[in-house]
Amino acid sequence: MKEQKWSFDEVIDRSETQSTKWDYYDKDLLPLWVADMDFRVPQPIINAIIDRAKHGIFGYSYFHSAYFDAVLNWFKRRYNWEIKKQWLAFTPGVIPAINMAIQSFSNPGDKIIVQNPVYYPFFGAIKNNGRQILHNPLNLINKRYQMDFDDLKQKIKDPRAKILILCNPHNPVGRVWTRDELITIGKICIENEILIISDEIHCDLIHPGFTHTNFANISNEFAMNSITCTSLSKTFNLAGLQLSNIIIPNQKLRHSFLNHIESVFIPEEFGYLPNDLSLAAFTAAHQHCDEWLNSLLLYLNENLEFLKSFLKKNLPQIEVIEPEGTYLVWLNFGNLGIEFDKLENFLREKAKIALDDGSMFGSGGEGFQRINIACPQKTLKKALEQILNAVKEL
Repeated sequence: MKEQKWSFDEVIDRSETQSTKWDYYDKDLLPLWVADMDFRVPQPIINAIIDRAKHGIFGYSYFHSAYFDAVLNWFKRRYNWEIKKQWLAFTPGVIPAINMAIQSFSNPGDKIIVQNPVYYPFFGAIKNNGRQILHNPLNLINKRYQMDFDDLKQKIKDPRAKILILCNPHNPVGRVWTRDELITIGKICIENEILIISDEIHCDLIHPGFTHTNFANISNEFAMNSITCTSLSKTFNLAGLQLSNIIIPNQKLRHSFLNHIESVFIPEEFGYLPNDLSLAAFTAAHQHCDEWLNSLLLYLNENLEFLKSFLKKNLPQIEVIEPEGTYLVWLNFGNLGIEFDKLENFLREKAKIALDDGSMFGSGGEGFQRINIACPQKTLKKALEQILNAVKEL
């Protein structure tokens, strides 16, 4: 392991912190499932929260100029994307934003396109709002997932199809869609008057050799036909503080979206009234934490290489779908000889680990498991050894 300025190897006890990841299941299960990290956040974020808390008064807040400047500078600095202040709207999370976009830009009975296997809350956002799921499954070709554009061109002609939810980087399969792929899907959607909701929450977590392309930054035409959902919650492990930046260059779409936010929350010019401590934390994250993130990416890549090496040596039956982005890895357990509907129980009862079962991600996920490698390598090693020991007993 390379020496790091920050202690990503430190094992921190997260039990009894109301952690969904660590406190939800039985204590004897090692959790590598839900997508948050087991690393302490950068010190500037902690300092910002402490400094704000010391003031001792937590009245209503608003999105101040320092936050806007921090967000705009982040996208310019890291993506060469010059977004404008007026394009922004804010929500407590990406999934709430997707729900509100579905409610704003489609009607009950309409169809929303997803590219499964895909992040399972998309399904709930569609069905719970009375819409229908229109599947455009990804194709697994030579251990790499590809979009099926021919299938999309047929299904998108359905008169009830209104929206496509693009997951980029893709969760759980780890693809970072290329510029050419994004151009193709963007043109298909524009030709068929389909709005794109681009979930880019994992965009800061890209593995070496790959580059994230913001869909709306490709062309003005794409910007006018899209809603981009972003947050630093994955980037800096801030999911519990709940703040997302929603980028909507199209004024008509943005006004409709903001009107819907006002029907749900106490309104503010750019969305809802933010949590005081969240605003302090996310401002600091945008301003002062690039170096920490760059080191994190190196550590995550080392964990990925460790995972691949361990499985190749000890469990070659488990196929790694190598991620191009995210700290999540899609593993194919299909060659272990375990019935798919019994795989999750096997891992929990015999290996004593909690992963995300592939079936949750829709058709095409059967026999797969999603593992979270954003943890100290010692924790990852322990989990893999527990799988190995359980498989030996088959």
